Amino acid sequence: MPKQLPLALLLLRLGIFTVFLFWTLEKLIHPENAAKVFGAFYGLEGLGEIVFYIIGVAQLILILAFLAGLLKTWTYGIILAFHSVSTLSAFGKYLQPFDNLLFFAAWPMLAACIALFLLRDYDTLTLSRSAR
Repeated sequence: MPKQLPLALLLLRLGIFTVFLFWTLEKLIHPENAAKVFGAFYGLEGLGEIVFYIIGVAQLILILAFLAGLLKTWTYGIILAFHSVSTLSAFGKYLQPFDNLLFFAAWPMLAACIALFLLRDYDTLTLSRSAR
């Protein structure tokens, strides 16, 4: 194993965590914005603020476990699943690329999530005692 691989994987984890942290904080600080996103991209309209607080707290627990590298198969897998759904739900935006360039940032992050999941056994700069 290249000696730099654990550091590279830690940096991927930190980058992914940073994005998810702000998505999580939006649910807790601006649930009305989160409601608009859920309505526009997931077809889930009419969810109350309390739902976003619950989702936000659950997501915060998840991303903190992810940051710590705990239960890697589960936490890395759930993060990958969430980001996959998020990326694919914006498919219409990719059809008008020059009006929605920022949405294309989701693709390299998705690649980072996939790489981190596939290489999770080599991500050793964690609080986890085992590979999984």
